[in-house]
Amino acid sequence: QVQLDESGGGLVQAGGSLRLSCAASGRTFSSAGMGWFRQAPGKEREFVAACRWSGENRYYAEAVKGRFTISTDHAKNTVYLLMTSLKPEDTAVYYCAADPRWRATPATESRSYDYWGQGTQVTVSS
Repeated sequence: QVQLDESGGGLVQAGGSLRLSCAASGRTFSSAGMGWFRQAPGKEREFVAACRWSGENRYYAEAVKGRFTISTDHAKNTVYLLMTSLKPEDTAVYYCAADPRWRATPATESRSYDYWGQGTQVTVSS
């Protein structure tokens, strides 16, 4: 089992920045894929960013490319999502997820991820 615990959400003005953290505990997989997803009220959960646990092979949704950065810190067993130039449409609950399988490229579909955090709210005011 893998436990994921997100933190770092909050209220920020448009144009501001936030860094989300996802602390992993329990069994971790060196070949795992790590992903960030988000879900806004009334909308389906959508892919935001993903990479390997090593930090390699980073992928981003078009809506966040150039503004968000996913990274990992092995010493802290933590995955980060640095969000800059935030927009009101980035408002959502953000979830961290882990995919224990090796894949040629990190998955961007939520169904590929077995483990999920509880989510952290990000609200961007205009």
